Amino acid sequence: MRIDSHHHIWDLKVRPQTWMQGEAVKPIARTILMDEFEPELAKAEIDYTVIVQTVPTVDETPEFLDLSLKHPKVCAVVGWLDLESSDIRPQLEKYQSHPGGKNLVSIRDLAQDKSDPNWFLRDDVLKNIKRIAESGLTFDILTRPPQLAAAVDMVRQSPDNFFVLDHISKPFMAQGIMQPWADQISEISKFQNVYVKVSGLFTEAKWDNWTNKTFQPYLEHVLHSFTPQRMMFGSDWPVCLLAATYSQTIELVESFVQSLSISEQESFWSGTAKRAYRLTI
Repeated sequence: MRIDSHHHIWDLKVRPQTWMQGEAVKPIARTILMDEFEPELAKAEIDYTVIVQTVPTVDETPEFLDLSLKHPKVCAVVGWLDLESSDIRPQLEKYQSHPGGKNLVSIRDLAQDKSDPNWFLRDDVLKNIKRIAESGLTFDILTRPPQLAAAVDMVRQSPDNFFVLDHISKPFMAQGIMQPWADQISEISKFQNVYVKVSGLFTEAKWDNWTNKTFQPYLEHVLHSFTPQRMMFGSDWPVCLLAATYSQTIELVESFVQSLSISEQESFWSGTAKRAYRLTI
């Protein structure tokens, strides 16, 4: 089984994607839906996908829950909640009681865009992250290296949560910088309730000047830190299309995991996602 644990879709007729700014993102600044993704999934022999929120609105998540009931490949949804609200539980209950609510597996907020590098450690945010665990859901951590130290402290204070670190925390690969990202990855990986997505790599490198070797030191460090039992594949499609095709995304990870044992490869392609998101597929 193969699971793509991280992809998006958007319909610009329904709502704008406010993060789409500038000429660089023009290739994906259009409506992109599952019918465009399906041929790529078939070619890559992907059995299931996890669809992930893109904008900070409570309206998007129910739409994705509806989609999870209609589309056989969409097995799970990562939704959005305002973690700065006084109490996320009423909105969370609305999600879970919505048709398809059983397919809501995780919540994330766009911490990478927060001006405060210690945002995770705010009292209101930390309380709500713990409430996510009480509801039986995982929390997706979306960070860049400047927020990763606070994420480590947040994990330390939240032993009952399951966490998924998106995009290996977006190291500065375009500049070839490893530190302090590498040390922070080593630190956060010590917590056995943290899993990591090997996703979003290409757009952190130089979009028009990368090879598979560009990613090697970062992938090797994540592998050494987390082991395959806590690593999962995610494409970040269609954002990845800014720098690579879906086939290139698959080829990179296939090349990377080919030296792993069969059981380790199974964990990478599906087992970790099942554990981290408590999937029953």
